[in-house]
Amino acid sequence: MNSETLAARIESHLNILCNEIGNRHVGSEGNRRATSYFEQVVSEFGFAIEAQPFDCIEWASGGVTLEVGSERWPATVNPYSLPCDAAAELVAASSIEALEGTEIRDRIVLLHGEIAAEQVMPKGFVFYNPEHHQRLIGLLETGRPAGLVCATGVSPGTAGSLYPFPLFEDGDFDIPSVTTKDVIGARLLEHVGEVVRLSFVSERIPATGVNLIARKGTTPQVRVVLCAHIDAKKETPGALDNGSGVATLIGLAELLADYAGETTIEIVPFNGEDYYSAPGQMTYLAALGDRMGEVELAINLDGVGHVGAGVACSFYGVSESTRCLIAGLLERDPAFSEGEPWPQGDHSLFVAAGRPALALTSTDFDWLCREITHTERDRTELVDCDVLATTAVTLRDLVIAIAS
Repeated sequence: MNSETLAARIESHLNILCNEIGNRHVGSEGNRRATSYFEQVVSEFGFAIEAQPFDCIEWASGGVTLEVGSERWPATVNPYSLPCDAAAELVAASSIEALEGTEIRDRIVLLHGEIAAEQVMPKGFVFYNPEHHQRLIGLLETGRPAGLVCATGVSPGTAGSLYPFPLFEDGDFDIPSVTTKDVIGARLLEHVGEVVRLSFVSERIPATGVNLIARKGTTPQVRVVLCAHIDAKKETPGALDNGSGVATLIGLAELLADYAGETTIEIVPFNGEDYYSAPGQMTYLAALGDRMGEVELAINLDGVGHVGAGVACSFYGVSESTRCLIAGLLERDPAFSEGEPWPQGDHSLFVAAGRPALALTSTDFDWLCREITHTERDRTELVDCDVLATTAVTLRDLVIAIAS
């Protein structure tokens, strides 16, 4: 297959995932359509597909009423929040220490400043959950406020380019909460001690999803894992985050249609990287159990293929011999270069378990996080499918070299 044909096919997969299917957030019908599409197409290339179903939550909400006196303030419901209908005194806290010294029971709490500077990790998120996040959750759950108003700015490391970003995105956190901009929060501080009305409808809807594993190879005890998350944030096309990665994996699967080696190749469209509890990843790890040592190398694609950017490759615990092998393949194309390590991706599942990993993204990854990801701006027009085709070919050569 020539590069033009491969690029056209990858572009077709990308358009189906991002434009025809649309919303791919976990729990949605679009997410189920996306995983069904991946299963159907990749199985045609001779891969055996294992389906790992899981329970999850779909979520829906309406508009927010946030009033002080006769003035109404803009706010949005935090994802997966419980509903609220309360009129209570407004109190405020800008730090954990301030929150500890504030009576919050049955009050509306305005979280602003330092305490709202970064997205709070979900209660059940096992991969990264710092102590000060756990302490904040504990204080709020013990204090039992009527609701939370979270005044935030931007936090590209975890929340992408959203402004304001949702401070809480957690289906296990049961205190109703909304988000407003930091500049609105500064104005609301003038009303501390006054009665605030906070009302909105929000619903958690039981749903299901599936994590897929596509396999080829005769020796399951030795495997190379290639992954890219198939889910996206709600109301975003998710082209670079991460339709481009999944479309590249589908193109790679076609290139490996004739693979008949012993080393097992796993292609995994992880389902849950942009969902609060990472259900696909957790289901995969539970099924793998103590066989993580079978993974010779994990390769994660996320944010790859931005127009005008190259492909940045970062290494994690890779042996010198494997690193030299990879570097030799990457040097064939000037689009590839070594990039800085970044933790917020599915390669971290393997790195945390001590397995070697490689992560591929765009060379302007930091800019994408600040300006594009998790928003409606993440559209297919931003993706260079020629770069995705080159990436698929390079990955095919790499997998075959490692397998041999």
